[in-house]
Amino acid sequence: MTNIAHPPETLEGWYLSHHVYATDRAALRALGDRRARVLDEADTLLAAQASPEAGGWSAAFALAGTAGELMLIHARPTLDGLAAAERALGAAPLFDVLRREYTFLSIAEAGLYHITAELAKDAVARGGTVGDETYRAKLAERAAAERSSPHLQRRLHPSLPPDMPYVCFYPMSKRRDPGANWYQLTLEERSRLMYAHGLTGRRYAGRIQQTISGAIGLDEWEWGVTLVAKDPLDFKRIVTDMRFDEVSAIYATFGRFFVGKRSTIGEALGAGGNQ
Repeated sequence: MTNIAHPPETLEGWYLSHHVYATDRAALRALGDRRARVLDEADTLLAAQASPEAGGWSAAFALAGTAGELMLIHARPTLDGLAAAERALGAAPLFDVLRREYTFLSIAEAGLYHITAELAKDAVARGGTVGDETYRAKLAERAAAERSSPHLQRRLHPSLPPDMPYVCFYPMSKRRDPGANWYQLTLEERSRLMYAHGLTGRRYAGRIQQTISGAIGLDEWEWGVTLVAKDPLDFKRIVTDMRFDEVSAIYATFGRFFVGKRSTIGEALGAGGNQ
């Protein structure tokens, strides 16, 4: 039956990790004349991890209005590569005087809600089942076509446009409350809700680039949302608009928000944090 709450098929891309750091200001000041050298060394290591040869990218952001001053984001094709990038940068002496306040591990994801709903309906119509040989063959064909599109490639292998220096990251999950349980909705209903949600996001094309990353089985929250923009005020606008969508108003729960601007590590921490 099509009203069974099957999970949507997904496409995955790069692994992502977000790390938020706060400065031990006394320890940083205690470095004295060594402080500039320690910051420069960290930025040199970051630049090495951010190079194309690293296979992916790493970037630093100076945060505003949060418990931390610095956010680092790593993007890599594999989990092992992601862990190696974290270790390489974490070996810098600077990290002896930083406190890691928050981390998030996920993988760039595209949910194939509409395709999954169509294939499930087709399976019922032909007397088959979701996941049978015919279903998997049709899914492979549809998924390959989706993955080959430039739009999906950008979603699964996100970049950092130079004209979009501002970042907003937050985790979220879908509710499992009585009467508002996302995981008990039919595929057709979830497909409808996510399609309407996507239309809201499309109004910000050219102003915001959005990366949705799946974290089920990887972290406490179920998804991460990373937005980059030309104007940070657009973060407030798009999140406000999307919260009025039915899928968010009824089924979404949000975590902490981290907002900042792309920078070097030295620019984010050079003053030793907020005095």
